[in-house]
Amino acid sequence: MAQGRSKHLLPGFGLTLGVSMLYLSIIVVLPLLAMLLKVGGMGWEEFWRIVASNRALAAYRITFSSALAATVINGALGLLLAWVLTRYSFPGRRLLDALVDLPFALPTAVAGLVLVTLFAPIGWYGQLLEPNGFKVNYTQTGIIIAMAFTSIPFVVRAVQPVLEEVQVELEEAAQTLGATRFQTFARVIWPTILPAFMAGCVLSFARSLGEFGAVVFIAGNLPGLTEIVSLLIFIRLDEYNYEGAAALAFVLLLAAFVTLLVTNALQAWQVRYAEKVR
Repeated sequence: MAQGRSKHLLPGFGLTLGVSMLYLSIIVVLPLLAMLLKVGGMGWEEFWRIVASNRALAAYRITFSSALAATVINGALGLLLAWVLTRYSFPGRRLLDALVDLPFALPTAVAGLVLVTLFAPIGWYGQLLEPNGFKVNYTQTGIIIAMAFTSIPFVVRAVQPVLEEVQVELEEAAQTLGATRFQTFARVIWPTILPAFMAGCVLSFARSLGEFGAVVFIAGNLPGLTEIVSLLIFIRLDEYNYEGAAALAFVLLLAAFVTLLVTNALQAWQVRYAEKVR
């Protein structure tokens, strides 16, 4: 009698789990532990003095407001782009679909150089914008554009597969019952893609918070005006102020953990909603 095949493709649970945990420990856990130990050794008063300084508070304001603005832009444009890619067939569609992932493959420093060149006074965009009083380089607007450029794929790739799975029969049934296009989208499509859309926006926000390479060139690093937290951390490291860098990094780490919790909650909501619809 032939023995049943194992449902596990990779043999050795202990070995695979051990290799995975070793990798995570070396790449993720140990660096985070080193940072936490550095923060824990400075004392509460010193920690609070660093993270609550006027320069740090200005960096928080610029970073979080810019990331929020970039997320709003990505939410609108990412949803529109995902809709075009899933609902229309046109020449160059595959090329456009591939270009969506370009910010993932392109080094962020290269993206920053491209953006600062385009929006320079003699650049393609800058020579049209600056004579009309719209300056992008070395302003918060440039930071928002750089963050939006590097994080828009998260929204598109989160919404696109869900849109592809929306049953066309539901839309046809809604139209048969007299629903307009807007009513069909608002009452049939939007509730289905909402969890994925929210998850993509949260990931886009988290990516924007930690952006450095694309921002460092276009921001100009003006304290209180265009200095984000990542840039301030880099400055503290350049000054050999490791305690200050660790304290500021700890704030971003907390923001990342909160974002991770929200993302997991949205994904769980998406699974429950999908099961409920089925």
